[in-house]
Amino acid sequence: MRYRQVLYSNYHSTQSGRASNVDAAALFDREKRQFLREILPLLDNTNSQAAIFDMGCGSGSLLKALQESGFQNATGMDISPEQVAIAKQMGVENVVEGDALLHVAHSENSFDLLLGMDIIEHFTKDELVDLLQNIRKSLKPGGKAIFRTPNLDAFISSAFANGDFTHENYMNASSAQQVCLACGFKNVKVLPGVMKIENPVKEILRKFAATVVNFRFKLYLFATARSSKNVLWSPNMVIIAQN
Repeated sequence: MRYRQVLYSNYHSTQSGRASNVDAAALFDREKRQFLREILPLLDNTNSQAAIFDMGCGSGSLLKALQESGFQNATGMDISPEQVAIAKQMGVENVVEGDALLHVAHSENSFDLLLGMDIIEHFTKDELVDLLQNIRKSLKPGGKAIFRTPNLDAFISSAFANGDFTHENYMNASSAQQVCLACGFKNVKVLPGVMKIENPVKEILRKFAATVVNFRFKLYLFATARSSKNVLWSPNMVIIAQN
């Protein structure tokens, strides 16, 4: 698709960096803090020598968090020259420019853990099915993949799902489980993304507002005779798919 060549070549300056209103270093640090809150706690039982691949690693903020947390065999790849250049400026190790999809497709039984942050939404449904099947094959027995992706059940989900022109598909917790199971993963969990404002006063107000809004949306579901038991409200969701 031609638009990918145009938009991915300068993805930081036209999307991720532009949307943040901060410079690359400040955005990098903010992303790393979020990954430390949201993703690293999910790796408590992961061996520090595990073969970890960050697919579409962007500026490498997750890789940096992994490496600083003692994971010695974490590598990453991104198709954007601009993003890889930022990663190297930030001192991220083991990050290269390249097509991560092709790399995964030719890496059978190679990884203990594959990470895909804000990436699976960038593929068409057909492409995503092919990718998930290749990812499953790239994992060692018992290996797992962790993805973060927009959650279509979130409040005003269009602000997140449609905020990036390169997004191609949208899922909620139910459809995420459906497609991962259909592609051969044995055990799939979907968790809400971590929501936090670093300003403590604003965070207190945010939690109060979330309680009010949650009640309102649960009431909507109740009015349609549906349960909110398996519905997530966070802008992002985290998918853990076990091989």
